[in-house]
Amino acid sequence: MRKTTKLVIFGVEDFADIAYEYFTWDSDYEVVAFAVDRAYLEPGECRKFGLPVVAFEDLRAAFPPEDHAFFAAVVYADLNRLRERICQRARQQGYRLARYVSSRAFVWRNATLGEHCFIFENNCVQPYASIGDNVVLWCGNQISHHARIGHHCFLSGSVAVGGWANVGDHCFVGLNATLANNTDLGARSWVSHGAVLSGTVPPASFVSAGSSDIAALDDARLALALQRASQARKRHGAAAMAPAVDGLDLPCD
Repeated sequence: MRKTTKLVIFGVEDFADIAYEYFTWDSDYEVVAFAVDRAYLEPGECRKFGLPVVAFEDLRAAFPPEDHAFFAAVVYADLNRLRERICQRARQQGYRLARYVSSRAFVWRNATLGEHCFIFENNCVQPYASIGDNVVLWCGNQISHHARIGHHCFLSGSVAVGGWANVGDHCFVGLNATLANNTDLGARSWVSHGAVLSGTVPPASFVSAGSSDIAALDDARLALALQRASQARKRHGAAAMAPAVDGLDLPCD
């Protein structure tokens, strides 16, 4: 595939590895560097996949925004607010935010997609559906007709979103969850894997796995959910911006 745009990826963890593969082999972007916050630039960590790893603080001088696009390879820390903040920082530096849509995804001609989305293979986005800015759709989701996915969301994979359903901003939806037709999921909510929803779900809700019980999503519950959903290993790059909750550093991916 002919490369037309140079790209810098923020992050050096799992999602950065995956984004590098997809952008390299299935897009017109050429990945030329990785970036992390200076505080998380490990001594001697200067190359990844043969490409330079630079401090974000030096990025503008090394890879000018006039010639490079930017992608934040960060998943659902702080209900996607971390990824949002990184995008804001990049935009303030003048970078254009990249978007990836797999060549093996099905996106109907009149579905709308926001900026800085990452849409994996086998997603089905039906007519009149709307995907907001800064949304990650992992593989195999169904976004049905007239459904709306808000800004700064993460759908883990094999999620079924029914017709006219609405997912509010800053939501996480776990593997194999189902939102029936006309479901309205309030903003800033966490839906655990396998949950089944219908009707109206209030903002800032925690929906448990299996029983699909709905509770208020407080800081402690969010921290526990993030801890369970992420591997317990040292993080790099985006973790420098993640706030601590009840003594736990929120993972960046």
